[in-house]
Amino acid sequence: MTATLHRLSPDKVKLGVCCTLWWNDDFPSIDAGISFGQAVSDMALAGFQGCSIGHKYPSDAAELKAALDLRGLSVSEPWTSTYFTVGRMREKTIAAFEETLSHIKALSGTELVVAEFGASSHLLPVDVFANRPVFTDSQWDALTSGLHELGGIARSAGMKLSYHHHMGTGVMTRADVDRLMASTDPELVHLLLDTGHIAFAGDDPLELVQAHADRIGHVHLKSVRPEVVSRVREQGLSFQEGIQLGVFTVPGDGGIDFRPILEALAAAHYEGWLVVEAEQDPNKAVPLEYAKKARAYLADILGW
Repeated sequence: MTATLHRLSPDKVKLGVCCTLWWNDDFPSIDAGISFGQAVSDMALAGFQGCSIGHKYPSDAAELKAALDLRGLSVSEPWTSTYFTVGRMREKTIAAFEETLSHIKALSGTELVVAEFGASSHLLPVDVFANRPVFTDSQWDALTSGLHELGGIARSAGMKLSYHHHMGTGVMTRADVDRLMASTDPELVHLLLDTGHIAFAGDDPLELVQAHADRIGHVHLKSVRPEVVSRVREQGLSFQEGIQLGVFTVPGDGGIDFRPILEALAAAHYEGWLVVEAEQDPNKAVPLEYAKKARAYLADILGW
């Protein structure tokens, strides 16, 4: 008997792309001088429907919305870093989140993405694995409580909060994600699946989908180059060094087979954004070329 092939529907799923193909928001020195206007034009030309927000984007919501509308793009998500696990940062974290929420509403967006960066090693020139934080029980409690408050704020505004597991942070590995999902309210906190970050951390993105399919509210599709992952681990390199060596790349390149991942999402009736991402050096990887490569690869799998 032939197994049923599950496919995601273009009526329920939108394809976006992160601006980190064109420049790096964590490390602004990784830049080829590409302007905001060229980047969003490339995104539209490559066949995407939306994009994340980056540091080169206009800060004025009306100006940004006009530029995106002109190209037929919408905002897939903004980013807010949280700092619930370090001292005296809860109120500042919530205020920053509310500011982001107001901005995204003005852009007609409905998604909010957060990640806990308290004591993160990912921005430091240190071994990203050896120096990432391991939360105490009290820090986990602070994170859970804070996320529940943000999730409630988002839900009251008619928006959805998704948590992004991330290299160098206290929620990096599959075990960390499992604990976060077990300790948070599914009505308030969704999971952002980032295939590249979980593979870089040493875990299987397909198994993560299968374990938490009912919690996934947002998806970043990013591949990794396994030989670079091994080099980062063995040589104790920093997150930035890994990026500059090309640890990440787009779907259709690198070591991740996205077909079973997308089929598992379809089997779970996933609805929402699929956002292509690759934190590559644009001086080495031509952004439009890689955006088109990813779009063609996804079209082959999705059928649209």
